[in-house]
This record gives sequence, C-alpha cells and structure tokens, in this order.
Amino acid sequence: MTERGDEGGSVPARRRRGIYLLPNLFTTAALFAGFYAIVAAGNGRFEAAAISLFVAMCLDGIDGRIARLTNTQSAFGAEYDSLSDMASFGLAPALVVYEWSLHALGKPGWLAAFLYATMTALRLARFNTQAGTADKRYFQGLPSPAAAALVTGIVWLGDDGGLRGHGAMTTLSFALTVTAALLMVSNIRYYSFKDLDLKGRVPFFKALLVVMVFVFISVNPALNLFLVAAVYATSGPVWTLVQLRQRRQARRMAAAADRPPPAG
Repeated sequence: MTERGDEGGSVPARRRRGIYLLPNLFTTAALFAGFYAIVAAGNGRFEAAAISLFVAMCLDGIDGRIARLTNTQSAFGAEYDSLSDMASFGLAPALVVYEWSLHALGKPGWLAAFLYATMTALRLARFNTQAGTADKRYFQGLPSPAAAALVTGIVWLGDDGGLRGHGAMTTLSFALTVTAALLMVSNIRYYSFKDLDLKGRVPFFKALLVVMVFVFISVNPALNLFLVAAVYATSGPVWTLVQLRQRRQARRMAAAADRPPPAG
C-alpha cells in the first residue's frame, strides 16, 4: 500500500505500531493466574493453586478464539501466548506438583518436574514451527493445557481428599507427571475442537448439553475436572490404536483380494 507524495510520487505507507489489546488482555490474565498458582503453592495453598491453573486454561482457550472472532491475530500475540503457556502450563504445574508431593521422592521427584517443564517447552516449540502446515483439527501430542489439567487435577483431587503425603498418591502423581510429559512430545493425535462453529446457530439440545456439563463439573469440581482431563489424555492413544487396527484390517483385506484363487 502506498501514499501519494508532494511531488506526485509514491512513498510506502507507514505501518501502525502497537498491539491488539483485547486478546492480549486474556493472555495476560492467564499468565497472572499461572504465576499466582506458583505463589499459592509456595504458601501451601494447593487448592487455590489448582483452581488458578484451571482458570488459566479457560483464559487460554478464550484468547485465541477472541483474536480469530475479532480478526486481531498477530505475530506478537502468538509469541506472547506461547510464552504465557510455558509459564502457566509448563513451569507452574511442575512446581505445584513438586511442592505438593514430588519433593518427598528426592532427586527422582525434581527430575520428573524438570522433565515435565522441558517437554512443555519442546511441545510448544514444535507447535509453533508446525502452525502453518499442521491439520487444524488435530494436535500432535497432548496439548500443554490438557497435560497441566492432568497434573494439576491429581493435586486438587488429592488435596481435597486429605491425601497429601500418602505414599500411593505420591507415586501416582509421579507417574502422571512423567506420562503427561511424554504424551506432550509424542506423535499421538488429539482432537483440537477448533472446527467447532461458535458463531452459528445450534440446536436447542446442544445448548442444554452445555448446561449439563457445567452442572456435572459443579457437583465435584476436583474429581470431575480430573476425570475430564484423564479421558481426553486417554482418547489420543485409544484413537491411535483404533486407527492402527483399521489399517491392518484394510491391508489384510487388500492382500486377500489380490491373492489369486486356488487352482481348481
């Protein structure tokens, strides 16, 4: 785009400097929630830390959709969102689960927390490099917010049940931390829900379904949010196994069709 100069020539139009405020406000709020979770865990308030991280997940899901709906996407917003995700879904969950239970394991405990934080960074770096070519309907590897929900969910569930310091719960939190870390950098595909149309009309029963979801979560937030995270984390491997089985059956059928009939 050009502008006309005083002598009739054309000069390049100046780009307007600045950032889009609305989506970055949600990103900043998510970053604040992640930082507050670290502070709360340091003070032994693990329920508040877990709730804060789930709030960060909700805000993280909103900022991108707000940017797309208002046509305010930008390279700055994408980079800022990625850095916010690293703090809120990488460092914060690792520190929260370490403070809650993993510290009791000594060196294996802080190594598991470090592994989780590192895998989150690698997951986000891979996502950023593949953003322009990957299928938008699926994530490659477990998304970092879902991994954080799994790790944070066990902290909230265990703290709500008074199980902090229990040997079995410490072992479970260690296993979930390592599993979530490895799933993030795996090639397993997860449904992204990005093809859901939030602007169009929907049948009445879908609106009712949303209400029922809120009611279900409100009955026992600690348990039900953990169950939702666990089901989503399991859905990727299960879907992968189903696809592999279907491909093997297709190959067997193709091989049987190509096999010449027995000589009569």
